[in-house]
Amino acid sequence: MMQPKRVKYRKPHRTRYDGKAKGNKYVAFGEYGLLAESGNWVSDKQIEAARVVISKHLGKTGKMWIRIFPQLSLTKKPLEVRMGSGKGNPEKWVAVVKKGTVMFEMAGVSEEIMKTALRKAGNKLNVLTKVVKKGELKHD
Repeated sequence: MMQPKRVKYRKPHRTRYDGKAKGNKYVAFGEYGLLAESGNWVSDKQIEAARVVISKHLGKTGKMWIRIFPQLSLTKKPLEVRMGSGKGNPEKWVAVVKKGTVMFEMAGVSEEIMKTALRKAGNKLNVLTKVVKKGELKHD
């Protein structure tokens, strides 16, 4: 699974995922991209599941870019533990995805294959998604 090699703080404050994205707002590398139409925390397992779906459709000719990375650790206290006594241990790693973020990009295969692969990858994520073409989104 994806997770950072090092972090400055092991147990950070939770980052909000509502609002619009500041960066990653347009297709920069590939021909088609998967755009988030809602915000949420996307876990490392969900990113990996989407990556597997895209790579199966790509074969050996296409190329894929993953534009999000799980760098926020979410903590959880053990079951049947009383309130208080500090924050729980890091449980999983998530990427903070805001509305308008381009999460995955593809190039090098036919248009139909790219659209179906990105649509199926979007089904693995817990955000509403849309397939966008390069140049459709205006970047600031």
